[in-house]
Amino acid sequence: MNRNSLRIAAPAALLALAFGLSACGAANESDDSGSKGTDTKVSGTLNAGGSSAQEAAVNAWKKAFQTTNPDTTVNYDPVGSGGGREQFLAGGLAIAGSDAYLDDDELAKAKELCKGDVVEVPVYVSPIAVIFNLDGVKDLNLSPKTIADIFAGKITTWDDAAIKADNPDAKLPSEKITPVHRSDDSGTTQNFTDYLSKAAEGAWTAEPGQTWPIKGGEAAEGTSGVVAAVTGGKGTIGYADESQAGDLGQAKVKVGDTFNAATPEAAAKVLDTSKPVAGRSATDIAIDVDRTSTEAGVYPIVLASYQIACQAPAKDAALIKAWLTYVASSDGQAAAAAGAGSAPLTAEFGKKVQAAIETIKVS
Repeated sequence: MNRNSLRIAAPAALLALAFGLSACGAANESDDSGSKGTDTKVSGTLNAGGSSAQEAAVNAWKKAFQTTNPDTTVNYDPVGSGGGREQFLAGGLAIAGSDAYLDDDELAKAKELCKGDVVEVPVYVSPIAVIFNLDGVKDLNLSPKTIADIFAGKITTWDDAAIKADNPDAKLPSEKITPVHRSDDSGTTQNFTDYLSKAAEGAWTAEPGQTWPIKGGEAAEGTSGVVAAVTGGKGTIGYADESQAGDLGQAKVKVGDTFNAATPEAAAKVLDTSKPVAGRSATDIAIDVDRTSTEAGVYPIVLASYQIACQAPAKDAALIKAWLTYVASSDGQAAAAAGAGSAPLTAEFGKKVQAAIETIKVS
Protein backbone atom coordinates (compact mmCIF):
# COMPACT_ATOMS: atom_id res chain seq x y z
CA MET A 1 0.00 0.00 0.00
CA ASN A 2 1.40 3.42 -0.87
CA ARG A 3 1.69 6.27 1.63
CA ASN A 4 -1.28 8.24 0.35
CA SER A 5 -3.71 5.32 0.36
CA LEU A 6 -2.46 4.40 3.82
CA ARG A 7 -3.10 7.92 5.08
CA ILE A 8 -6.58 8.18 3.62
CA ALA A 9 -7.43 4.96 5.40
CA ALA A 10 -6.61 6.52 8.79
CA PRO A 11 -8.90 5.10 11.46
CA ALA A 12 -12.14 6.85 12.34
CA ALA A 13 -10.94 7.17 15.92
CA LEU A 14 -8.60 10.03 14.97
CA LEU A 15 -8.92 12.88 17.42
CA ALA A 16 -12.61 12.25 18.17
CA LEU A 17 -12.07 10.51 21.47
CA ALA A 18 -9.68 13.25 22.50
CA PHE A 19 -12.81 15.28 23.16
CA GLY A 20 -15.04 12.49 24.39
CA LEU A 21 -16.68 12.22 20.99
CA SER A 22 -17.72 9.04 19.28
CA ALA A 23 -16.33 8.53 15.79
CA CYS A 24 -18.95 7.29 13.38
CA GLY A 25 -17.53 6.90 9.91
CA ALA A 26 -15.18 8.08 7.25
CA ALA A 27 -13.55 11.47 7.33
CA ASN A 28 -16.03 14.36 7.36
CA GLU A 29 -19.02 12.65 5.78
CA SER A 30 -21.35 15.01 3.94
CA ASP A 31 -23.94 16.48 6.31
CA ASP A 32 -25.41 19.76 7.46
CA SER A 33 -22.10 20.88 8.96
CA GLY A 34 -20.86 22.24 5.63
CA SER A 35 -18.22 19.52 5.48
CA LYS A 36 -17.98 19.80 1.70
CA GLY A 37 -16.94 23.45 1.94
CA THR A 38 -18.88 26.44 0.63
CA ASP A 39 -20.34 27.17 -2.77
CA THR A 40 -20.12 30.93 -2.22
CA LYS A 41 -17.42 32.43 -4.42
CA VAL A 42 -14.98 34.82 -2.79
CA SER A 43 -12.24 37.12 -4.05
CA GLY A 44 -9.17 38.90 -2.73
CA THR A 45 -5.70 38.12 -1.39
CA LEU A 46 -5.19 36.02 1.71
CA ASN A 47 -1.82 36.31 3.45
CA ALA A 48 -0.92 33.42 5.73
CA GLY A 49 2.25 31.83 7.03
CA GLY A 50 3.91 29.71 9.67
CA SER A 51 4.30 25.95 9.99
CA SER A 52 6.64 24.48 7.41
CA ALA A 53 5.15 21.05 8.19
CA GLN A 54 1.88 22.32 6.71
CA GLU A 55 3.52 23.57 3.52
CA ALA A 56 2.73 20.59 1.28
CA ALA A 57 -0.86 20.51 2.52
CA VAL A 58 -1.26 24.25 1.99
CA ASN A 59 -0.01 23.88 -1.58
CA ALA A 60 -2.70 21.25 -2.21
CA TRP A 61 -5.36 23.44 -0.59
CA LYS A 62 -4.26 26.51 -2.55
CA LYS A 63 -4.51 24.73 -5.88
CA ALA A 64 -8.08 23.57 -5.32
CA PHE A 65 -9.28 26.71 -3.54
CA GLN A 66 -7.93 29.10 -6.17
CA THR A 67 -9.37 26.95 -8.94
CA THR A 68 -12.82 27.14 -7.37
CA ASN A 69 -12.34 30.84 -6.56
CA PRO A 70 -10.33 32.19 -9.51
CA ASP A 71 -10.38 35.76 -8.19
CA THR A 72 -8.43 34.79 -5.08
CA THR A 73 -4.73 34.63 -4.33
CA VAL A 74 -3.48 32.70 -1.29
CA ASN A 75 0.05 33.48 -0.12
CA TYR A 76 1.67 31.17 2.45
CA ASP A 77 5.16 31.78 3.83
CA PRO A 78 6.54 28.64 5.61
CA VAL A 79 8.60 30.65 8.10
CA GLY A 80 7.98 28.18 10.92
CA SER A 81 5.30 28.07 13.56
CA GLY A 82 6.90 30.66 15.82
CA GLY A 83 7.34 33.10 12.96
CA GLY A 84 3.75 32.58 11.84
CA ARG A 85 2.32 33.25 15.28
CA GLU A 86 4.61 36.26 15.74
CA GLN A 87 3.54 37.81 12.44
CA PHE A 88 -0.13 37.08 13.14
CA LEU A 89 0.06 38.72 16.57
CA ALA A 90 1.74 41.74 14.95
CA GLY A 91 -1.18 42.05 12.54
CA GLY A 92 0.83 41.05 9.49
CA LEU A 93 -1.03 37.84 8.64
CA ALA A 94 -4.72 37.01 8.35
CA ILE A 95 -4.03 33.37 9.29
CA ALA A 96 -1.17 31.71 11.17
CA GLY A 97 -0.25 28.07 10.68
CA SER A 98 1.20 26.55 13.85
CA ASP A 99 2.27 23.12 15.05
CA ALA A 100 1.66 24.29 18.62
CA TYR A 101 -1.41 25.98 20.02
CA LEU A 102 -1.19 29.54 21.34
CA ASP A 103 0.17 29.66 24.87
CA ASP A 104 -1.64 31.75 27.48
CA ASP A 105 0.38 34.91 26.82
CA GLU A 106 -0.03 34.59 23.06
CA LEU A 107 -3.73 33.91 23.45
CA ALA A 108 -4.15 37.09 25.51
CA LYS A 109 -2.34 39.09 22.80
CA ALA A 110 -4.43 37.43 20.09
CA LYS A 111 -7.67 38.31 21.83
CA GLU A 112 -6.47 41.91 22.12
CA LEU A 113 -5.57 41.98 18.43
CA CYS A 114 -8.85 40.35 17.42
CA LYS A 115 -10.92 42.43 19.82
CA GLY A 116 -12.59 39.19 20.85
CA ASP A 117 -12.23 35.45 20.52
CA VAL A 118 -9.76 33.53 18.39
CA VAL A 119 -10.60 30.67 16.05
CA GLU A 120 -7.83 28.09 16.55
CA VAL A 121 -8.51 24.77 14.83
CA PRO A 122 -6.41 21.65 14.11
CA VAL A 123 -6.49 21.05 10.36
CA TYR A 124 -3.36 18.94 9.81
CA VAL A 125 -2.46 15.84 11.82
CA SER A 126 0.74 13.87 11.32
CA PRO A 127 3.37 11.88 13.21
CA ILE A 128 6.83 13.39 13.72
CA ALA A 129 9.40 10.88 12.51
CA VAL A 130 12.82 10.35 14.06
CA ILE A 131 14.78 10.30 10.79
CA PHE A 132 18.31 8.96 10.33
CA ASN A 133 20.99 8.39 7.70
CA LEU A 134 23.37 5.61 8.63
CA ASP A 135 25.19 3.47 6.07
CA GLY A 136 24.25 -0.18 6.28
CA VAL A 137 21.36 0.36 8.70
CA LYS A 138 17.79 0.45 7.42
CA ASP A 139 15.86 -0.58 10.52
CA LEU A 140 16.36 1.07 13.88
CA ASN A 141 14.58 0.80 17.23
CA LEU A 142 14.95 3.52 19.84
CA SER A 143 13.55 3.89 23.35
CA PRO A 144 12.46 7.37 24.54
CA LYS A 145 15.42 7.59 26.94
CA THR A 146 17.88 6.65 24.19
CA ILE A 147 16.41 9.28 21.86
CA ALA A 148 16.72 11.91 24.60
CA ASP A 149 20.33 10.96 25.36
CA ILE A 150 21.24 11.13 21.65
CA PHE A 151 19.78 14.60 21.17
CA ALA A 152 21.22 15.78 24.51
CA GLY A 153 24.70 14.72 23.35
CA LYS A 154 25.11 12.03 26.03
CA ILE A 155 25.18 9.21 23.45
CA THR A 156 27.73 10.09 20.78
CA THR A 157 28.37 6.94 18.70
CA TRP A 158 26.06 4.56 16.93
CA ASP A 159 27.48 1.49 18.65
CA ASP A 160 26.66 2.82 22.13
CA ALA A 161 25.43 0.15 24.53
CA ALA A 162 22.01 1.79 24.86
CA ILE A 163 21.40 1.69 21.09
CA LYS A 164 22.68 -1.90 20.98
CA ALA A 165 20.23 -2.83 23.70
CA ASP A 166 17.36 -1.53 21.56
CA ASN A 167 18.78 -3.29 18.46
CA PRO A 168 20.40 -6.57 19.57
CA ASP A 169 20.50 -8.05 16.04
CA ALA A 170 21.72 -4.96 14.18
CA LYS A 171 25.28 -4.34 12.98
CA LEU A 172 25.89 -0.85 14.32
CA PRO A 173 29.04 1.05 13.27
CA SER A 174 31.24 2.98 15.68
CA GLU A 175 30.48 6.09 13.65
CA LYS A 176 29.88 9.45 15.34
CA ILE A 177 26.26 10.57 15.73
CA THR A 178 25.35 14.02 14.42
CA PRO A 179 21.96 15.15 15.79
CA VAL A 180 20.14 17.74 13.67
CA HIS A 181 17.60 20.13 15.17
CA ARG A 182 15.55 23.11 14.01
CA SER A 183 17.28 26.50 14.08
CA ASP A 184 14.00 28.44 13.87
CA ASP A 185 11.17 28.63 16.40
CA SER A 186 9.10 25.60 15.55
CA GLY A 187 5.95 23.84 16.68
CA THR A 188 7.60 20.61 15.55
CA THR A 189 10.35 21.29 18.09
CA GLN A 190 7.68 22.10 20.69
CA ASN A 191 6.01 18.73 20.12
CA PHE A 192 9.29 16.81 19.97
CA THR A 193 10.70 18.31 23.17
CA ASP A 194 7.34 17.87 24.88
CA TYR A 195 7.59 14.15 24.05
CA LEU A 196 11.17 13.93 25.34
CA SER A 197 10.34 15.73 28.58
CA LYS A 198 7.38 13.47 29.34
CA ALA A 199 8.41 10.06 27.99
CA ALA A 200 12.20 9.83 28.50
CA GLU A 201 12.20 8.81 32.18
CA GLY A 202 13.86 12.04 33.29
CA ALA A 203 16.69 11.85 30.75
CA TRP A 204 15.53 15.11 29.15
CA THR A 205 15.65 17.93 31.66
CA ALA A 206 15.03 20.96 29.41
CA GLU A 207 11.58 22.48 29.33
CA PRO A 208 9.48 21.87 26.20
CA GLY A 209 9.64 24.83 23.86
CA GLN A 210 9.52 26.11 20.32
CA THR A 211 13.22 26.98 20.41
CA TRP A 212 15.79 24.16 20.59
CA PRO A 213 16.91 24.40 24.22
CA ILE A 214 20.45 22.99 24.33
CA LYS A 215 23.79 23.56 22.64
CA GLY A 216 25.46 21.10 20.29
CA GLY A 217 24.46 19.21 17.20
CA GLU A 218 23.68 20.76 13.83
CA ALA A 219 20.95 23.35 13.28
CA ALA A 220 18.83 23.66 10.12
CA GLU A 221 15.97 25.95 9.21
CA GLY A 222 12.52 24.55 8.57
CA THR A 223 11.34 21.00 7.98
CA SER A 224 12.98 20.91 4.57
CA GLY A 225 16.26 22.12 6.08
CA VAL A 226 16.35 19.33 8.65
CA VAL A 227 15.52 16.70 6.03
CA ALA A 228 18.24 18.09 3.74
CA ALA A 229 20.82 18.15 6.54
CA VAL A 230 20.11 14.56 7.57
CA THR A 231 20.11 13.44 3.92
CA GLY A 232 23.38 15.21 3.14
CA GLY A 233 25.19 14.15 6.29
CA LYS A 234 26.69 10.92 7.54
CA GLY A 235 25.59 9.27 10.75
CA THR A 236 22.92 11.94 11.12
CA ILE A 237 19.65 11.86 13.03
CA GLY A 238 16.85 14.43 13.23
CA TYR A 239 13.11 14.93 13.61
CA ALA A 240 10.63 16.02 10.95
CA ASP A 241 7.05 15.66 9.80
CA GLU A 242 6.81 12.06 8.59
CA SER A 243 5.13 13.04 5.33
CA GLN A 244 8.28 14.94 4.31
CA ALA A 245 10.84 12.34 5.41
CA GLY A 246 11.26 10.95 1.89
CA ASP A 247 13.55 7.90 1.64
CA LEU A 248 15.37 8.50 4.92
CA GLY A 249 15.34 5.82 7.61
CA GLN A 250 12.70 6.24 10.29
CA ALA A 251 13.24 4.82 13.76
CA LYS A 252 10.57 2.78 15.48
CA VAL A 253 9.88 4.20 18.94
CA LYS A 254 9.43 2.07 22.05
CA VAL A 255 5.96 2.24 23.55
CA GLY A 256 5.35 -0.15 26.41
CA ASP A 257 7.10 -3.36 25.38
CA THR A 258 6.98 -2.84 21.60
CA PHE A 259 8.60 -0.60 18.99
CA ASN A 260 6.11 1.25 16.80
CA ALA A 261 6.51 2.98 13.45
CA ALA A 262 5.45 6.56 12.65
CA THR A 263 2.19 5.85 10.83
CA PRO A 264 -1.01 7.92 10.76
CA GLU A 265 -2.93 5.02 12.32
CA ALA A 266 -0.52 4.95 15.26
CA ALA A 267 -0.62 8.74 15.58
CA ALA A 268 -4.41 8.66 15.56
CA LYS A 269 -4.45 6.04 18.30
CA VAL A 270 -2.42 8.12 20.77
CA LEU A 271 -4.85 11.00 20.33
CA ASP A 272 -7.67 8.77 21.54
CA THR A 273 -6.44 9.36 25.09
CA SER A 274 -5.63 13.06 24.68
CA LYS A 275 -7.65 15.85 26.23
CA PRO A 276 -8.66 19.40 25.29
CA VAL A 277 -6.72 22.21 26.92
CA ALA A 278 -8.70 23.48 29.89
CA GLY A 279 -10.14 26.97 30.01
CA ARG A 280 -10.39 27.62 26.28
CA SER A 281 -13.42 28.98 24.44
CA ALA A 282 -15.53 26.81 22.14
CA THR A 283 -13.75 28.33 19.11
CA ASP A 284 -10.29 27.44 20.47
CA ILE A 285 -9.78 23.71 19.90
CA ALA A 286 -6.38 23.21 21.51
CA ILE A 287 -5.26 19.65 22.35
CA ASP A 288 -2.94 18.24 25.02
CA VAL A 289 -1.39 15.16 23.39
CA ASP A 290 -0.83 12.08 25.56
CA ARG A 291 2.91 11.33 25.20
CA THR A 292 3.13 8.51 27.75
CA SER A 293 0.52 6.07 26.50
CA THR A 294 1.61 2.43 26.68
CA GLU A 295 -1.17 1.05 24.48
CA ALA A 296 -0.22 -1.32 21.67
CA GLY A 297 0.10 0.26 18.24
CA VAL A 298 0.52 3.83 19.53
CA TYR A 299 3.04 6.35 18.14
CA PRO A 300 3.33 9.21 20.65
CA ILE A 301 5.46 11.77 18.76
CA VAL A 302 2.65 13.47 16.90
CA LEU A 303 1.71 16.99 15.96
CA ALA A 304 -1.74 18.43 15.56
CA SER A 305 -1.13 21.51 13.46
CA TYR A 306 -3.47 24.48 13.67
CA GLN A 307 -4.66 27.40 11.62
CA ILE A 308 -5.42 30.48 13.67
CA ALA A 309 -7.58 33.49 12.78
CA CYS A 310 -9.70 36.16 14.43
CA GLN A 311 -13.36 35.36 15.00
CA ALA A 312 -14.20 38.90 13.85
CA PRO A 313 -11.51 39.81 11.27
CA ALA A 314 -11.05 43.49 10.55
CA LYS A 315 -11.03 42.74 6.81
CA ASP A 316 -11.40 39.86 4.36
CA ALA A 317 -13.66 37.97 6.77
CA ALA A 318 -15.55 36.19 3.98
CA LEU A 319 -12.29 35.07 2.36
CA ILE A 320 -10.83 33.85 5.67
CA LYS A 321 -14.01 31.96 6.52
CA ALA A 322 -14.25 30.38 3.06
CA TRP A 323 -10.61 29.27 3.17
CA LEU A 324 -10.88 27.67 6.62
CA THR A 325 -14.20 26.07 5.72
CA TYR A 326 -12.59 24.42 2.71
CA VAL A 327 -9.41 23.39 4.53
CA ALA A 328 -11.39 21.59 7.25
CA SER A 329 -13.93 20.10 4.83
CA SER A 330 -13.89 16.50 3.62
CA ASP A 331 -12.63 17.72 0.23
CA GLY A 332 -9.87 19.78 1.83
CA GLN A 333 -8.79 16.97 4.13
CA ALA A 334 -8.73 14.53 1.21
CA ALA A 335 -6.58 16.98 -0.78
CA ALA A 336 -4.11 17.24 2.11
CA ALA A 337 -4.01 13.46 2.49
CA ALA A 338 -3.24 13.03 -1.20
CA GLY A 339 -0.81 15.93 -1.47
CA ALA A 340 0.90 15.82 1.92
CA GLY A 341 0.14 12.42 3.41
CA SER A 342 -1.73 13.78 6.43
CA ALA A 343 -4.48 11.93 8.29
CA PRO A 344 -7.96 13.37 7.59
CA LEU A 345 -10.14 14.66 10.40
CA THR A 346 -12.96 12.34 11.35
CA ALA A 347 -16.61 13.17 10.67
CA GLU A 348 -17.37 13.97 14.31
CA PHE A 349 -14.26 16.03 14.92
CA GLY A 350 -14.76 17.78 11.58
CA LYS A 351 -18.17 18.95 12.76
CA LYS A 352 -16.60 20.49 15.87
CA VAL A 353 -13.98 22.29 13.77
CA GLN A 354 -16.56 23.51 11.26
CA ALA A 355 -18.76 24.78 14.08
CA ALA A 356 -15.87 26.93 15.32
CA ILE A 357 -15.17 28.24 11.81
CA GLU A 358 -18.85 29.01 11.27
CA THR A 359 -18.69 31.57 14.09
CA ILE A 360 -16.38 33.83 12.04
CA LYS A 361 -18.31 37.04 11.60
CA VAL A 362 -18.81 38.31 8.05
CA SER A 363 -20.37 41.76 7.84
